[in-house]
Amino acid sequence: MTATLIEGTSVRAVVPASSANLGPGFDTLGLALGLYDEITVTAVRSGLAVRVDGEGASEVPWGPSHLVVRAIERGLEAAGVWANGLEVVCHNRIPHSRGLGSSASAAVGGLSAANALVAAVDPSLMLAPDTLVQLASEFEGHPDNASASVLGGAVVSWSREVGPPEGPRHFAAVRLDVHPDLGATVLIPGEKSSTAHTRGLLPDLVPHRDAAFTASRSALAVVALTSRPDLLHLATEDRLHQPYRAEALPTTTRWVRTLRDHGHAATVSGAGPTVLVLGTESLSADLRTQAEDDGMTVLELDIADAVESSLVVD
Repeated sequence: MTATLIEGTSVRAVVPASSANLGPGFDTLGLALGLYDEITVTAVRSGLAVRVDGEGASEVPWGPSHLVVRAIERGLEAAGVWANGLEVVCHNRIPHSRGLGSSASAAVGGLSAANALVAAVDPSLMLAPDTLVQLASEFEGHPDNASASVLGGAVVSWSREVGPPEGPRHFAAVRLDVHPDLGATVLIPGEKSSTAHTRGLLPDLVPHRDAAFTASRSALAVVALTSRPDLLHLATEDRLHQPYRAEALPTTTRWVRTLRDHGHAATVSGAGPTVLVLGTESLSADLRTQAEDDGMTVLELDIADAVESSLVVD
């Protein structure tokens, strides 16, 4: 039997941005970052009303095809809960198409909001974190960004086939608690990047020596993130994807090289164009000024915890 939301029930989800790959961990390593979108969802008598402000407000659909709306509906469906109508308000702070997991955050935020609505009907119907990882990753096609926003901290994620090669996949992740001194700085260029385009630049085959090199650095990254941040510069080296994308991201590539030359563990954040810097110290004032003069927005961010959602009480 399907439960129905009570009119007037309102919930709020606060969902972090994320960075994927962290250098060598292509489609595997992810990190939740302290930059947040906020989603408020209210059960109403009928229909759908969507309002968006902030980042991407003029670029996303304000209707049933909005990713947050689709994620809410998917979460309610998975829990067996029905909504007669919804009012959805999105306050976006995560830049779109910049390599900071905005689409994953939208999916995770919608699912988490749906879970809070479900809790208001029957807590026993709530979706477990591993289910949220699965559902959010289905929207993305890979679990690194989505699982970071669901679980918080750093994540190691993976997927496996559960049928024919082109059929459904099972997505999963585990959280790593990062070293308490670790923080992140992001350098966000004005231009955007298409994940589909940058993925298209990757070769089908890479040299064995490059694969072995990157595998070693990916394993080392787990150690560096959790207990040895002094190893981050080595652990964020990559030969699997960043070299092949370099020409398409000239500003990003130049800044990754500049920062690494200054001893910082800098990588391309996801598919770019944002630059991610991990470490226990801030950038120097000179480097920060140079980046800002080059059109970059420079933000120092905490490593974020998991998405949060709760009932709104008037």
